[in-house]
Amino acid sequence: MSSNLRGKVVFVTGGARGIGAATARALVREGASVILVDLDEEPLRAVANELGDNALGVVADVSDLDAMTKAASSGIERFGGIDLVLANAGIASYGSVAQVDPQMFKRVIDVNILGAFHTVRATLPSVTERKGYYLIVSSLAAFAAAPGMASYDASKAGVEHFANALRGEMAEHGVGVGSAHMSWIDTPLVQDAKSDLPSFQEMLAKLPGPLGKTAPVQDCVDAFVAGLAERKRRVYVPRWVGVIGWLRMLLTTGPLERSTLKRSPGVVDQMDAEVVQLGRYTSARNERMSGH
Repeated sequence: MSSNLRGKVVFVTGGARGIGAATARALVREGASVILVDLDEEPLRAVANELGDNALGVVADVSDLDAMTKAASSGIERFGGIDLVLANAGIASYGSVAQVDPQMFKRVIDVNILGAFHTVRATLPSVTERKGYYLIVSSLAAFAAAPGMASYDASKAGVEHFANALRGEMAEHGVGVGSAHMSWIDTPLVQDAKSDLPSFQEMLAKLPGPLGKTAPVQDCVDAFVAGLAERKRRVYVPRWVGVIGWLRMLLTTGPLERSTLKRSPGVVDQMDAEVVQLGRYTSARNERMSGH
């Protein structure tokens, strides 16, 4: 049992099934308590009941900030606060940019990107107070896009940079932020795509080497639990994804991010004060065009 997790309270989105539910079970075995958030009520209740007094299930849509704020408040009321957050909820759409239903494309962005923002925004006061940690679930798709999955690719790239920005903002407050990057995992998302789309299976079969392999959920659970316990900056599943991530960081964003982090303390507070004084959150031109 990890002493780093014993007694901690972990807020988990997408907690009704797949990686979220399996990670919640592992966290409770490590001595943690979990607040599970999902829209799928029946399996959510089943997981929460299975885990007993160390779990609270809250039905909420991550794309709804008010619902997420209430979910966080319910968890704080039950367990006293939130130490760690696993922003795991995510969906994908089917079809090319020319074919996909625009509303479904928007729903993916709402769940995957806005959902991560709402999860952080709702839990941030308690996590900041406890100098906690966020693990934001991105994907290998943030490094290499797959045709026919534009909404998922874009959202996971966005989530990665959201995590990077949050890390810079929260470092001086003692809050850690990590991002998780996985290849294909045997989750309901991947299972559904395989069942619905023969072309998806063909695409996987044509990918070279390990790129087309599907890893078991347990590999992801083990990596997520370790990431939460050790407050890791990056979590990779399988490990070879880390080679791609390391090369990408070395050649592109790594040096820039390190340089930005060195210069960020105090700047965010100053920026927030200037925004309050300005009285708006975008340019005056954007406000006029959006009707606000």
